Amino acid sequence: MKNLIPVILSGGSGTRLWPLSREQLPKQLLALVGDDSTMLQDTVTRLKGLPTVRSPIVVCNEEHRFLIADQLAEIVSKDAQIILEPVGRNTAPAVALAANVLLASATESQDPLMLVLPADHVIADTAAFHAAIQAAIPFAERGSLVTFGVVPSAPETGYGYIRHGKLESGAAPIVEFVEKPERARAESFLQSGDYLWNSGMFLFSARTFLSELHTQAPDIAEGVGKACANPKIDGVFVRFDRAAFEACRSNSIDYAIMEGAASGMVVPLSAGWSDVGSWSSLHEAMTPDSAGNVLRGDVLAEDTERSLMIAESRLVATVGLRDHVVVETKDAVLVVPVDRVQDVKGLVGRIRESGRSEHALHREVHRPWGTYDSVESGPGYQVKRLSVRSGGAMSLQRHRYRAEHWVVVAGVARITRDDEVFDLRANESTYIPLGAKHRIENPGTETLHIIEVQTGSYLGEDDIERFEDRYGRGGV
Repeated sequence: MKNLIPVILSGGSGTRLWPLSREQLPKQLLALVGDDSTMLQDTVTRLKGLPTVRSPIVVCNEEHRFLIADQLAEIVSKDAQIILEPVGRNTAPAVALAANVLLASATESQDPLMLVLPADHVIADTAAFHAAIQAAIPFAERGSLVTFGVVPSAPETGYGYIRHGKLESGAAPIVEFVEKPERARAESFLQSGDYLWNSGMFLFSARTFLSELHTQAPDIAEGVGKACANPKIDGVFVRFDRAAFEACRSNSIDYAIMEGAASGMVVPLSAGWSDVGSWSSLHEAMTPDSAGNVLRGDVLAEDTERSLMIAESRLVATVGLRDHVVVETKDAVLVVPVDRVQDVKGLVGRIRESGRSEHALHREVHRPWGTYDSVESGPGYQVKRLSVRSGGAMSLQRHRYRAEHWVVVAGVARITRDDEVFDLRANESTYIPLGAKHRIENPGTETLHIIEVQTGSYLGEDDIERFEDRYGRGGV
């Protein structure tokens, strides 16, 4: 059996799950269904038990790289690779990057199987998922391009469909891909038994995929090949030529190769699958109470039915609500009827176009050294709560337009201020004047907590001039 390599795609922004999911902290990096593990971590851990699986390759963008590295380090060994897309170009170029990386370290006789999985799916029945993968492996080893089609449970109009031929040995040839249908057509698909939902999960060998890509989308294959000519390895991160990859045409695996592939096969999957593409699908993926409600956080629901309510930072109370979604975060509250949840994406577009930041950032922002929470702001001032992990360090930096006051609440802070280096402990403070080079480090074993008060004429995060950074960052 060839080596089975998980390739996990983690480039989505999950705008339909705003305000929990944001551009810089999208749904795959959140613990949406369970309380402890994120969707990315669930995607990785459900592969345990497949005997030939090695640590995964994760394809993501630069902004998410440290969060993903941290989440992987919690559950797998450190040999997992993280491929950084220079820009988003959909799934075909993303998977081509992974295929090129795999073959660069393979001998001529080696042809690893790539199990391509989105990072943001829910699969309730792991045993059934494993059985589908095992059924697909012989076909992929013989050169087929295999996808997994979810056995439909309803005439869903939000999914694409796959019409298949006769099922033999657990797989069937693909007859055609069908775009998201109208309701009546979806009902006919369900009745016929010849259609499956298109899951966006695949299994094929690296050489088969690239060969098919060269045949059907040679411009993408050649563009990705140029981008991969001189990859840069930075620990677990793999970077590629930005200009070459940016020139690639954006396209999905379905459009680029699967629809035109003579060797396309589909394996039916009945494993409690959901792509969690909206608040309603998340509600369905969770266990409701006797009133049909799913409640998370500090929620009081009076005479409320069939609703999803999530509170992150304060009490949320409802009376007489039916079929609604209510989501509260530190900086936003969403209230939407269940039958209008698809319109959340348009709402996020309005937030982006208005020049606000809530589409991209939570109030609490993750950085490789820890987090900062913007507690309060006004004309000429801003208050933040900084949490610096053990061993973490901000970059050595300075600001043109703001000064900073730091008060240590807990832990030990090692402060660099121009030529001085000194430690501060709880209830001790210091002042960083405008233009001074400075850095905070946490030399202790406990998380360091600091209250930061910024004062100045401009308080934006782009007022940072970096001189040293252990995380290799250039901008913010």
